[in-house]
Amino acid sequence: MALDPNKLSRNELVQLLNSTALGESITRSRLDRQMNRAGRRWHDGRNIRLLDYLRWLIREVERPEKPAIDARAADLARKNTETWRSQNVAPLPDIVNLERRERARADFRFFCETYFAPTLYRGWSEDHLRVIDKIERAVKEGGLFAFAMPRGSGKTTLARLSALWAVLSGYRPFVCLIGGAQERAIELLAPIRKAILENPLLLADFPKATYPLHRLQNNARRQIGQHIDGQPTYCTWSADKLVFPTVVGPYNEASGSIITVTSLDANMRGQQHTTMDGRTLRPSLVLLDDPQTRQSARSPSQTRYRLQLLTGDVLCMAGPGESIAAVLTCTKIYAGDLADQLLDRQKNPEWQGECTKLVYAFPANEKLWDEYARLRAEGLRTGKGLKPATVFYTAHREAMDAGAVVAWPERFDPKTELSALQHAMNLKLRDEEAFAAEYQNEPVMEQFEDERLTAEQVAEKITGRPRGEVPLAATRVTAFIDVHDKLLYWCVCAWQEDFTGYVIDYGTFPDQKRLYFTLRDATCTLAASFRGAGKEGAVQGGLEKLAAELLARRWERTDGALLSAERLLIDSGYLPAVCNAVAIKLGPAVMLSKGMGLKAGNKPMATYRRRPGERHGCNWYIPNVSRSSEFRHVAFDANFWKTFVHARLVTAAGDRGALSLFGKKPEQHRLFAEHVAEAESYVVTEGQGRTVREWRPKPSRPDNHWFDCLVGCAVAASLQGVVVPGTDAKLPPRPRLRLSELQKNKR
Repeated sequence: MALDPNKLSRNELVQLLNSTALGESITRSRLDRQMNRAGRRWHDGRNIRLLDYLRWLIREVERPEKPAIDARAADLARKNTETWRSQNVAPLPDIVNLERRERARADFRFFCETYFAPTLYRGWSEDHLRVIDKIERAVKEGGLFAFAMPRGSGKTTLARLSALWAVLSGYRPFVCLIGGAQERAIELLAPIRKAILENPLLLADFPKATYPLHRLQNNARRQIGQHIDGQPTYCTWSADKLVFPTVVGPYNEASGSIITVTSLDANMRGQQHTTMDGRTLRPSLVLLDDPQTRQSARSPSQTRYRLQLLTGDVLCMAGPGESIAAVLTCTKIYAGDLADQLLDRQKNPEWQGECTKLVYAFPANEKLWDEYARLRAEGLRTGKGLKPATVFYTAHREAMDAGAVVAWPERFDPKTELSALQHAMNLKLRDEEAFAAEYQNEPVMEQFEDERLTAEQVAEKITGRPRGEVPLAATRVTAFIDVHDKLLYWCVCAWQEDFTGYVIDYGTFPDQKRLYFTLRDATCTLAASFRGAGKEGAVQGGLEKLAAELLARRWERTDGALLSAERLLIDSGYLPAVCNAVAIKLGPAVMLSKGMGLKAGNKPMATYRRRPGERHGCNWYIPNVSRSSEFRHVAFDANFWKTFVHARLVTAAGDRGALSLFGKKPEQHRLFAEHVAEAESYVVTEGQGRTVREWRPKPSRPDNHWFDCLVGCAVAASLQGVVVPGTDAKLPPRPRLRLSELQKNKR
């Protein structure tokens, strides 16, 4: 039946469509949308074949609409799928040689010879075999074992391989590698990581432990999300920690095991690891590689300190009621050092010390070797090298070898040497003292105590003057505030123009009203003094009150003159915005400070380029902070000024540059002296032609806040013109630049 569109309204058309068996209702908006798709617009008065259009519209309605596809979401879904697939390391390879694997698990020597033959190409000496046997017993059965071998004998390699063997074989689920210094400790784990990535035999026989780590391709980000058919591996790949994948099933004794690295000068306490099944692992095997540095070996006090760390912190790393196994490799440097004491079975029998040598018996014919030494020295002077001496040794080898016993016959350079004895004698002729210590483990040099400051020395440097009195010769007064959440530590010093100094007062705000306390157990706190204020508000309120009091106070000199603090520095390392607000409010006498621990390899402040608007002094400078986000402050070399303050305290009272404390009783300064002398230690380093004492907190992290205050007072005195003894206070004038040069540089 023909329909006249002029007689049908839109509502009537909707009703007509609803009367058809379309399975859904058609709304007016949908009708308009469908008609627009057909290129037609509905309006009364337009002649169209409505019946044909209805047939088309019915087909369109019956056809399901295609969902709108978000291209970005589709791309993200595709990438997520690809990432998920790439993170799946299944299936794991099968074990290539099960018999070889099981033999390696049971025999440490076979493990080294099989999987690391290219590294151990020289073969074993009798000393090596004896050491390997003791390492194996320590790993399997427990106990302590210390051994010293000549430098270059591979003792560090054996220690690293024993760590990997102990974990892969399932004897020790948590192994901790400890070095003498943090930088050295990090290097202990690197070869183990490299072996996992590049050793094909290790991958072939221990696939469940190494294949997931191998798939990381030395990229730590890939450990996130790694899984085996949906089961996470929970592995960790970092410079100081290696967690082996958690893989359920047989032949994976290393599942969830861990190897960490640390150093004796780091905080070793509290090392633990929680596995995915809820077990808490603590170190069960500790491998210490050369746990002393040359600096610590020569000092009896540092040797005692490291022995305390070894017996206290290291050997107590295991859990309650659990024993720990330890293997220690070392080389003697000084008589009486850490290695010398641990290897002495009379002093430390529990370490079962084993001391090896490069030469056990020297040759009997000294005359021939004297001639060899002459020819060697002459050849080196004339540029002929070792050739003349080697020719002489070849002609008289039988007589020159008579009576000699060397530990490792394969140890020599075949390019220039003929035997291990010749190699050993060349080392001996190079430096006899170093040869005795490094290769024979028989050091001839004794330890000597350095000028390290003690708390007793600081407490006993008293002047007998009452608190707050300024000596007659002093002309300047400076102050410093160290900022913390609970307390503000402060110190005030008086100075002579030659940097002879006097601590005239120090304390905390709020006052603790007791002689001995720590920041942690402080009872009178800033929060209690400024109730209702937040952390920043309490700190700012305390700073404003304390700084105002220190600036307003008049310090009486013995001649009756009244001095005030010319410069007050505030440590801006914590809450710098709050400290800056206080400095602005109290005026130019108050300035923020920022300590920078410049190492030997860093550029010293004396060589900094002087820019317009800056002020430079003795290892400090005030940068131009205009048009920057920084606050006005003085930056100083903390390592230099801490060393300088300690030198002033070591200087005898009465000498120029000495630093003393008020009072008549040393015991009243006990806590202050501990902050200054016992909270931090230094390591002597060299670089770029200079020697630097690098200061760092001790592993136990004791309070050092008054030490920082004392250093800050010295920096403030230098800002006010006090001259460091032996230095020139005047800096060379800044060179004048011509306009043409500035324009040229700008271009």
